[in-house]
Amino acid sequence: MTAAQAIPDVNIKDQVSAAEWQTRVDLAACYRLIALYGWDDLIFTHISAKIPGVDEFLINPFGLMFHEITASSLVKIDISGKKLMDSPYEINPAGYTIHSAVHEVRHDVGCVVHIHTPAGIAVSAQKQGLLPLSQQSLFVLSSLAYHGYEGVALHHEEKARLQADLGDKNFMILPNHGLLTASATIADTFLMMFTLQRACEAQIMAQSGGGELIHIPQQILDGAKAMIAGVMKSAQGMGGTLAWPALLRKLDQQMPGYAN
Repeated sequence: MTAAQAIPDVNIKDQVSAAEWQTRVDLAACYRLIALYGWDDLIFTHISAKIPGVDEFLINPFGLMFHEITASSLVKIDISGKKLMDSPYEINPAGYTIHSAVHEVRHDVGCVVHIHTPAGIAVSAQKQGLLPLSQQSLFVLSSLAYHGYEGVALHHEEKARLQADLGDKNFMILPNHGLLTASATIADTFLMMFTLQRACEAQIMAQSGGGELIHIPQQILDGAKAMIAGVMKSAQGMGGTLAWPALLRKLDQQMPGYAN
């Protein structure tokens, strides 16, 4: 029996700009939160964040579980997938395909979250996709896209089709695959995924009851964006900055160490 390989204990704070370091800390926190809520899939999903002011982004080191990721362990790459700082880790090739596709064309997007949860996959496998059954679904349906399954995302030719399907939307369901959210900030993108995941969980639970389901009326769906702005006190995004400090307090109590 071989011993577990130790994770290198490094801190690169002094090697990067203040803006990059803050992005690293927030992105590492996002990884830890995904693990804390049980939405991770061993090492096989990914979150990326663009470094402010440059065409470079950060993504997870392929081989670490999400609860192990720190600000210093994140891998910095350019839009072509080239590593820009030394790292003992490579990146997930499917992760690069999906995330670079979004970052290439959506200059308003600072963060992309992609996960494979059982509830998300279950809804993605349904022909009608996400149904208007919950208040959470109301928010998602106001900006939801779909991208059909083409197998594991290893082929760069798929990027153009994913870009076209996403368009200007912030939520995406990938049939037979999983869920994706994309927004300007890490905080907003996490909150969007929380909302999408909760909508999927509610749908599966409602369907499992076997009774007739009540759909939200179309006139209410049509007013979703105004309702989001009213609830979140913002005309932009999902108001993630309201929840983010509380999420970090929860993380500091239950899964500290991400800001190293």
